[in-house]
Amino acid sequence: MKKKWKIAFGLIIATALAGLFWPTQSPGPESFGTEEQLVFSDIAWLLTASCLVLLMTPGLSLFYGGMVGKKNMISTMLQSFISLGVITMVWVVVGFSIAFGDPIGIEINGKTYGFFGNPFQYFMFDQVGALPHKVISGTIPFVLFALFQMKFAVITPAIITGSFAERVRFIGYIFFMGIFCILVYAPLAHMVWHPNGIIGAYFGVVDFAGGTVVHISAGLASLAGAIFIGKRINTNSSASNITYVLLGTGMLWFGWFGFNAGSSLAANGTAAIAFATTTISSATAMMTWVFFDRMQGRKITALGACIGAVVGLVVITPAAGFITIPQSLFFGFAGAIVSNLAMHAQALKRIDDTLDVFACHGIGGIMGMILTAIFANKPGSSLLYGGWSVFGSHMLVLVVVSVFSFAMGYLIFFLLNKFVSLRVRGDYEEIGLDISQHGESA
Repeated sequence: MKKKWKIAFGLIIATALAGLFWPTQSPGPESFGTEEQLVFSDIAWLLTASCLVLLMTPGLSLFYGGMVGKKNMISTMLQSFISLGVITMVWVVVGFSIAFGDPIGIEINGKTYGFFGNPFQYFMFDQVGALPHKVISGTIPFVLFALFQMKFAVITPAIITGSFAERVRFIGYIFFMGIFCILVYAPLAHMVWHPNGIIGAYFGVVDFAGGTVVHISAGLASLAGAIFIGKRINTNSSASNITYVLLGTGMLWFGWFGFNAGSSLAANGTAAIAFATTTISSATAMMTWVFFDRMQGRKITALGACIGAVVGLVVITPAAGFITIPQSLFFGFAGAIVSNLAMHAQALKRIDDTLDVFACHGIGGIMGMILTAIFANKPGSSLLYGGWSVFGSHMLVLVVVSVFSFAMGYLIFFLLNKFVSLRVRGDYEEIGLDISQHGESA
């Protein structure tokens, strides 16, 4: 058995044994409220929303699996599905603490603005229990907040898999997921969503449900992965099962209601608005995509309709609870046009991004954040409700986050490749990853 597999299994053994003997501490009264502060309707909604977001990862598995050639279907689906295991363990051990622990960063005017959280504060979910956190979780148990956020962490690296599908080694991808969560996703979640995160608290950037944290980070890291791993031997493989793509799209659309409406963290009017803007943006983007394809001389396809719907979900994510319902029509329309143009741009076609992850999630996330920076109706958080300086700070953060996500993604691929080759052998790629990596066939 090769050393890298022993290391991976050793990490699982160490985590399991640590969980068995880890000493737990009681939550400190200075940070946590009482059971009387819990709101049962909010708890019920967040439990439901957490289940909906979890469903998105199997949905993504079907969505991606149906798009690749038949000899790579199982491998592509498993790359998404396995994230439920890998990232859950990473999140419990250290990921959540980095994302929502006390800020470690710079002090400005006597206040610390964090780049990441204290990695040891909630290590092994220590103090993450049934009481509400006074600042972070509001009216729901802290553990429920942690689990809801975990589902976001799970799907983010799964999104990246579409960029290097049909040519990546499974063991290399497993290591990449864990490292990406620790070094890229969790710090971004802290900077944007922690009450003292530098992006949200200092720069005032709003991201309702993950435009920067999820889609821009995944989209730019996917671009880095496609460039680093290189082109496939055969780039002419066609979608093997459109039925899977349709089913996956339906699961993603359904689960996205938990993704966006759940980000209100309460059963309230904001959740209802986010629910509405989510489905309207997706519907508009789907119709825009198929008719724009026809205007360009392409056929109206089920695959195009599905991609358009997902782009609409991506674009609305950062603004879902911050805009009006009519504005969501424009978000879906604009996002679909720009992502469609990007997908067919000659410059991007020279990069073998297998399932056009950058064009859909990267460009879609960037468009969503730009539109949010213009239209978000939260005071002091957009061009219309804060002026040009506010818009300028949003654009600066957008550029910095994009560069950070691409650079860190590329660096992780580069360094990891020194330890374990990320690309499969040529003969394995010809056979297909289902057989060569997993000994299974669709």
